[in-house]
Amino acid sequence: MLEYYRKEHPELSANASQIAWQLDDSENQLLPKMQTDIMLSQGNNILIIDAKYYSHMTQQQYGTNTLHSNNLYQIFTYVKNKEFELKDCEHTVSGMLLYAQTDEDVIPNNTYQMSGNQISVRALNLNQNFSKISENLNSIVKDNFT
Repeated sequence: MLEYYRKEHPELSANASQIAWQLDDSENQLLPKMQTDIMLSQGNNILIIDAKYYSHMTQQQYGTNTLHSNNLYQIFTYVKNKEFELKDCEHTVSGMLLYAQTDEDVIPNNTYQMSGNQISVRALNLNQNFSKISENLNSIVKDNFT
Protein backbone atom coordinates (compact mmCIF):
# COMPACT_ATOMS: atom_id res chain seq x y z
CA MET A 1 0.00 0.00 0.00
CA LEU A 2 2.84 2.37 0.77
CA GLU A 3 4.25 1.94 -2.73
CA TYR A 4 0.80 2.40 -4.21
CA TYR A 5 0.45 5.78 -2.50
CA ARG A 6 3.97 6.79 -3.52
CA LYS A 7 3.26 5.98 -7.16
CA GLU A 8 -0.38 6.97 -7.54
CA HIS A 9 -0.45 10.05 -5.31
CA PRO A 10 2.71 12.08 -5.91
CA GLU A 11 0.93 15.11 -4.41
CA LEU A 12 1.31 13.40 -1.03
CA SER A 13 4.39 12.56 0.96
CA ALA A 14 4.11 8.81 1.65
CA ASN A 15 6.53 7.19 4.09
CA ALA A 16 6.85 4.50 6.73
CA SER A 17 8.09 6.90 9.37
CA GLN A 18 9.10 6.48 12.96
CA ILE A 19 7.37 8.66 15.52
CA ALA A 20 9.40 9.87 18.47
CA TRP A 21 8.09 9.35 21.98
CA GLN A 22 7.24 12.75 23.43
CA LEU A 23 8.79 12.27 26.85
CA ASP A 24 8.85 14.56 29.86
CA ASP A 25 12.47 13.56 30.48
CA SER A 26 15.18 11.90 28.40
CA GLU A 27 14.67 8.38 29.77
CA ASN A 28 13.67 6.16 26.86
CA GLN A 29 15.34 2.88 27.75
CA LEU A 30 13.17 -0.13 26.88
CA LEU A 31 10.57 1.90 24.98
CA PRO A 32 9.67 0.26 21.67
CA LYS A 33 10.08 2.12 18.38
CA MET A 34 6.87 3.59 17.03
CA GLN A 35 7.14 2.52 13.39
CA THR A 36 4.23 3.48 11.18
CA ASP A 37 3.14 1.34 8.25
CA ILE A 38 2.12 4.40 6.25
CA MET A 39 2.25 8.10 7.00
CA LEU A 40 0.62 10.29 4.37
CA SER A 41 1.01 14.04 4.54
CA GLN A 42 0.15 17.08 2.51
CA GLY A 43 0.79 20.52 3.88
CA ASN A 44 -0.37 20.57 7.50
CA ASN A 45 -2.50 17.43 7.18
CA ILE A 46 -1.13 14.04 8.33
CA LEU A 47 -2.79 10.63 8.19
CA ILE A 48 -1.14 7.69 9.95
CA ILE A 49 -2.33 4.32 8.64
CA ASP A 50 -1.69 1.08 10.48
CA ALA A 51 -2.49 -1.94 8.31
CA LYS A 52 -3.67 -5.10 10.05
CA TYR A 53 -4.53 -8.66 9.15
CA TYR A 54 -6.25 -11.06 11.51
CA SER A 55 -8.52 -14.01 10.85
CA HIS A 56 -11.15 -11.88 12.63
CA MET A 57 -11.22 -8.10 12.25
CA THR A 58 -12.94 -7.71 15.61
CA GLN A 59 -12.75 -9.46 18.96
CA GLN A 60 -15.49 -10.75 21.22
CA GLN A 61 -15.73 -8.91 24.52
CA TYR A 62 -18.58 -9.82 26.86
CA GLY A 63 -20.58 -11.19 23.94
CA THR A 64 -20.12 -8.08 21.79
CA ASN A 65 -17.86 -7.46 18.82
CA THR A 66 -15.28 -4.75 19.53
CA LEU A 67 -12.12 -3.52 17.91
CA HIS A 68 -8.88 -5.18 18.97
CA SER A 69 -7.90 -3.09 22.00
CA ASN A 70 -4.16 -3.21 21.34
CA ASN A 71 -4.62 -1.95 17.78
CA LEU A 72 -6.71 0.99 18.92
CA TYR A 73 -4.23 1.84 21.69
CA GLN A 74 -1.39 1.66 19.16
CA ILE A 75 -2.89 4.03 16.58
CA PHE A 76 -4.05 6.40 19.32
CA THR A 77 -0.51 6.50 20.75
CA TYR A 78 0.98 7.17 17.31
CA VAL A 79 -1.47 10.00 16.66
CA LYS A 80 -1.11 11.68 20.05
CA ASN A 81 2.72 11.55 20.00
CA LYS A 82 2.79 12.99 16.45
CA GLU A 83 0.26 15.62 17.50
CA PHE A 84 2.45 16.68 20.44
CA GLU A 85 5.57 16.71 18.25
CA LEU A 86 3.87 19.30 16.02
CA LYS A 87 2.30 21.35 18.82
CA ASP A 88 4.08 24.56 17.80
CA CYS A 89 2.66 24.66 14.26
CA GLU A 90 -0.77 24.48 12.67
CA HIS A 91 -1.59 20.89 11.73
CA THR A 92 -4.14 18.09 11.71
CA VAL A 93 -3.14 14.54 12.66
CA SER A 94 -5.53 11.64 12.04
CA GLY A 95 -5.15 7.90 12.33
CA MET A 96 -6.63 4.90 10.58
CA LEU A 97 -6.68 1.19 11.31
CA LEU A 98 -6.99 -0.53 7.94
CA TYR A 99 -7.91 -4.20 8.21
CA ALA A 100 -7.75 -6.77 5.44
CA GLN A 101 -11.41 -7.74 5.13
CA THR A 102 -12.37 -11.25 6.16
CA ASP A 103 -15.61 -13.15 5.69
CA GLU A 104 -16.94 -12.31 9.15
CA ASP A 105 -20.29 -10.55 9.50
CA VAL A 106 -19.03 -7.43 11.29
CA ILE A 107 -17.08 -5.18 8.93
CA PRO A 108 -15.61 -2.11 10.62
CA ASN A 109 -16.33 1.21 8.96
CA ASN A 110 -16.27 3.77 11.75
CA THR A 111 -14.85 7.19 12.50
CA TYR A 112 -14.29 8.44 16.03
CA GLN A 113 -13.26 11.81 17.43
CA MET A 114 -10.83 11.07 20.27
CA SER A 115 -9.18 13.82 22.32
CA GLY A 116 -9.25 16.21 19.36
CA ASN A 117 -8.13 13.76 16.66
CA GLN A 118 -9.99 11.67 14.13
CA ILE A 119 -9.41 7.91 14.37
CA SER A 120 -11.07 5.78 11.71
CA VAL A 121 -11.34 2.06 11.17
CA ARG A 122 -11.84 0.59 7.72
CA ALA A 123 -11.79 -2.79 6.01
CA LEU A 124 -10.18 -3.33 2.62
CA ASN A 125 -11.36 -6.27 0.55
CA LEU A 126 -8.21 -7.73 -1.00
CA ASN A 127 -10.23 -10.47 -2.70
CA GLN A 128 -11.45 -8.26 -5.55
CA ASN A 129 -10.13 -6.81 -8.79
CA PHE A 130 -7.22 -4.44 -8.36
CA SER A 131 -9.27 -1.62 -9.87
CA LYS A 132 -11.67 -1.90 -6.91
CA ILE A 133 -8.79 -2.04 -4.41
CA SER A 134 -7.38 1.06 -6.09
CA GLU A 135 -10.75 2.81 -5.75
CA ASN A 136 -10.80 2.02 -2.04
CA LEU A 137 -7.24 3.27 -1.51
CA ASN A 138 -8.02 6.43 -3.48
CA SER A 139 -11.13 7.05 -1.39
CA ILE A 140 -8.94 7.17 1.72
CA VAL A 141 -6.98 10.02 0.11
CA LYS A 142 -10.16 11.78 -0.99
CA ASP A 143 -11.74 11.49 2.46
CA ASN A 144 -8.65 12.79 4.26
CA PHE A 145 -6.98 15.27 1.92
CA THR A 146 -9.74 17.16 0.07
